[in-house]
Amino acid sequence: MTINCKGQLIDLSIPKVMGILNVTPNSFFDGGKYKNESEILTQVEEMLRDGATFIDIGAYSSKPNAEFVSEEEELNRIIPVIQLILKKFPEAHLSIDTFRSEVARACIENGAAIINDISAGNLDPKMFEVIAQFNVPYIMMHMRGTPQTMQGLTNYEDIIKEMLFYFSKKINVARSFGINDLIIDPGFGFAKTLEQNFEVVRNLELFKLLELPILVGISRKSMVYKSLNTSSQEALNGTTVLNTISLTKGANILRVHDVKEAMECVTLFNKTNS
Repeated sequence: MTINCKGQLIDLSIPKVMGILNVTPNSFFDGGKYKNESEILTQVEEMLRDGATFIDIGAYSSKPNAEFVSEEEELNRIIPVIQLILKKFPEAHLSIDTFRSEVARACIENGAAIINDISAGNLDPKMFEVIAQFNVPYIMMHMRGTPQTMQGLTNYEDIIKEMLFYFSKKINVARSFGINDLIIDPGFGFAKTLEQNFEVVRNLELFKLLELPILVGISRKSMVYKSLNTSSQEALNGTTVLNTISLTKGANILRVHDVKEAMECVTLFNKTNS
């Protein structure tokens, strides 16, 4: 189970870690934390040193009810960061968290290796064309609506069945465009209640039926800290628990704020499966 990142084959049968770098002022956990070039490079260096295979850069917060950001503003935030990182770390595999095809295009042209789309093409149908044109790996997440409306779209008859159908349709569309490297993300916290999130965790192994790598992004989300009656700042231990459970159920990539701790999960998981 491999993906091709700028000519390098990465084996996802051995779980990998994706470090999160938010360059938004309003991300739910680290918004506004990285304000200048030095802070960005220091954070990226730490994540790479701790074992991150990918760095996921987001310039548009997708938290519930996030305010609108123009395409121009998203590009103004993200392109200089890509250029900055790749100048210092040219071998880094950068994933771009965007649902806009023209943002994806510009980021790939500036050296990004992966596109991570929370809408799986729903918010910009031209996304598939761009991914196919550049032949980069594409992460397709499950979500209903938009970040502004998703919290009111949690009515499912059978959430697992409906998610599997959603992904099956998306995979067929992507394949029709000739897209080779696909990764699925169940979208924890996106158009799902707290209990629905845990239902997805309990049934995560069923998504292996799709025969694609699975990305899990649970890091410090409300399903962790609300369940523990704490805050996102105090949710690292809970995140580690759920990341470990996800690995046992087939997760191939852990998308996290805390790379060192996630890599420890992966290392110990691999020890038990060697």
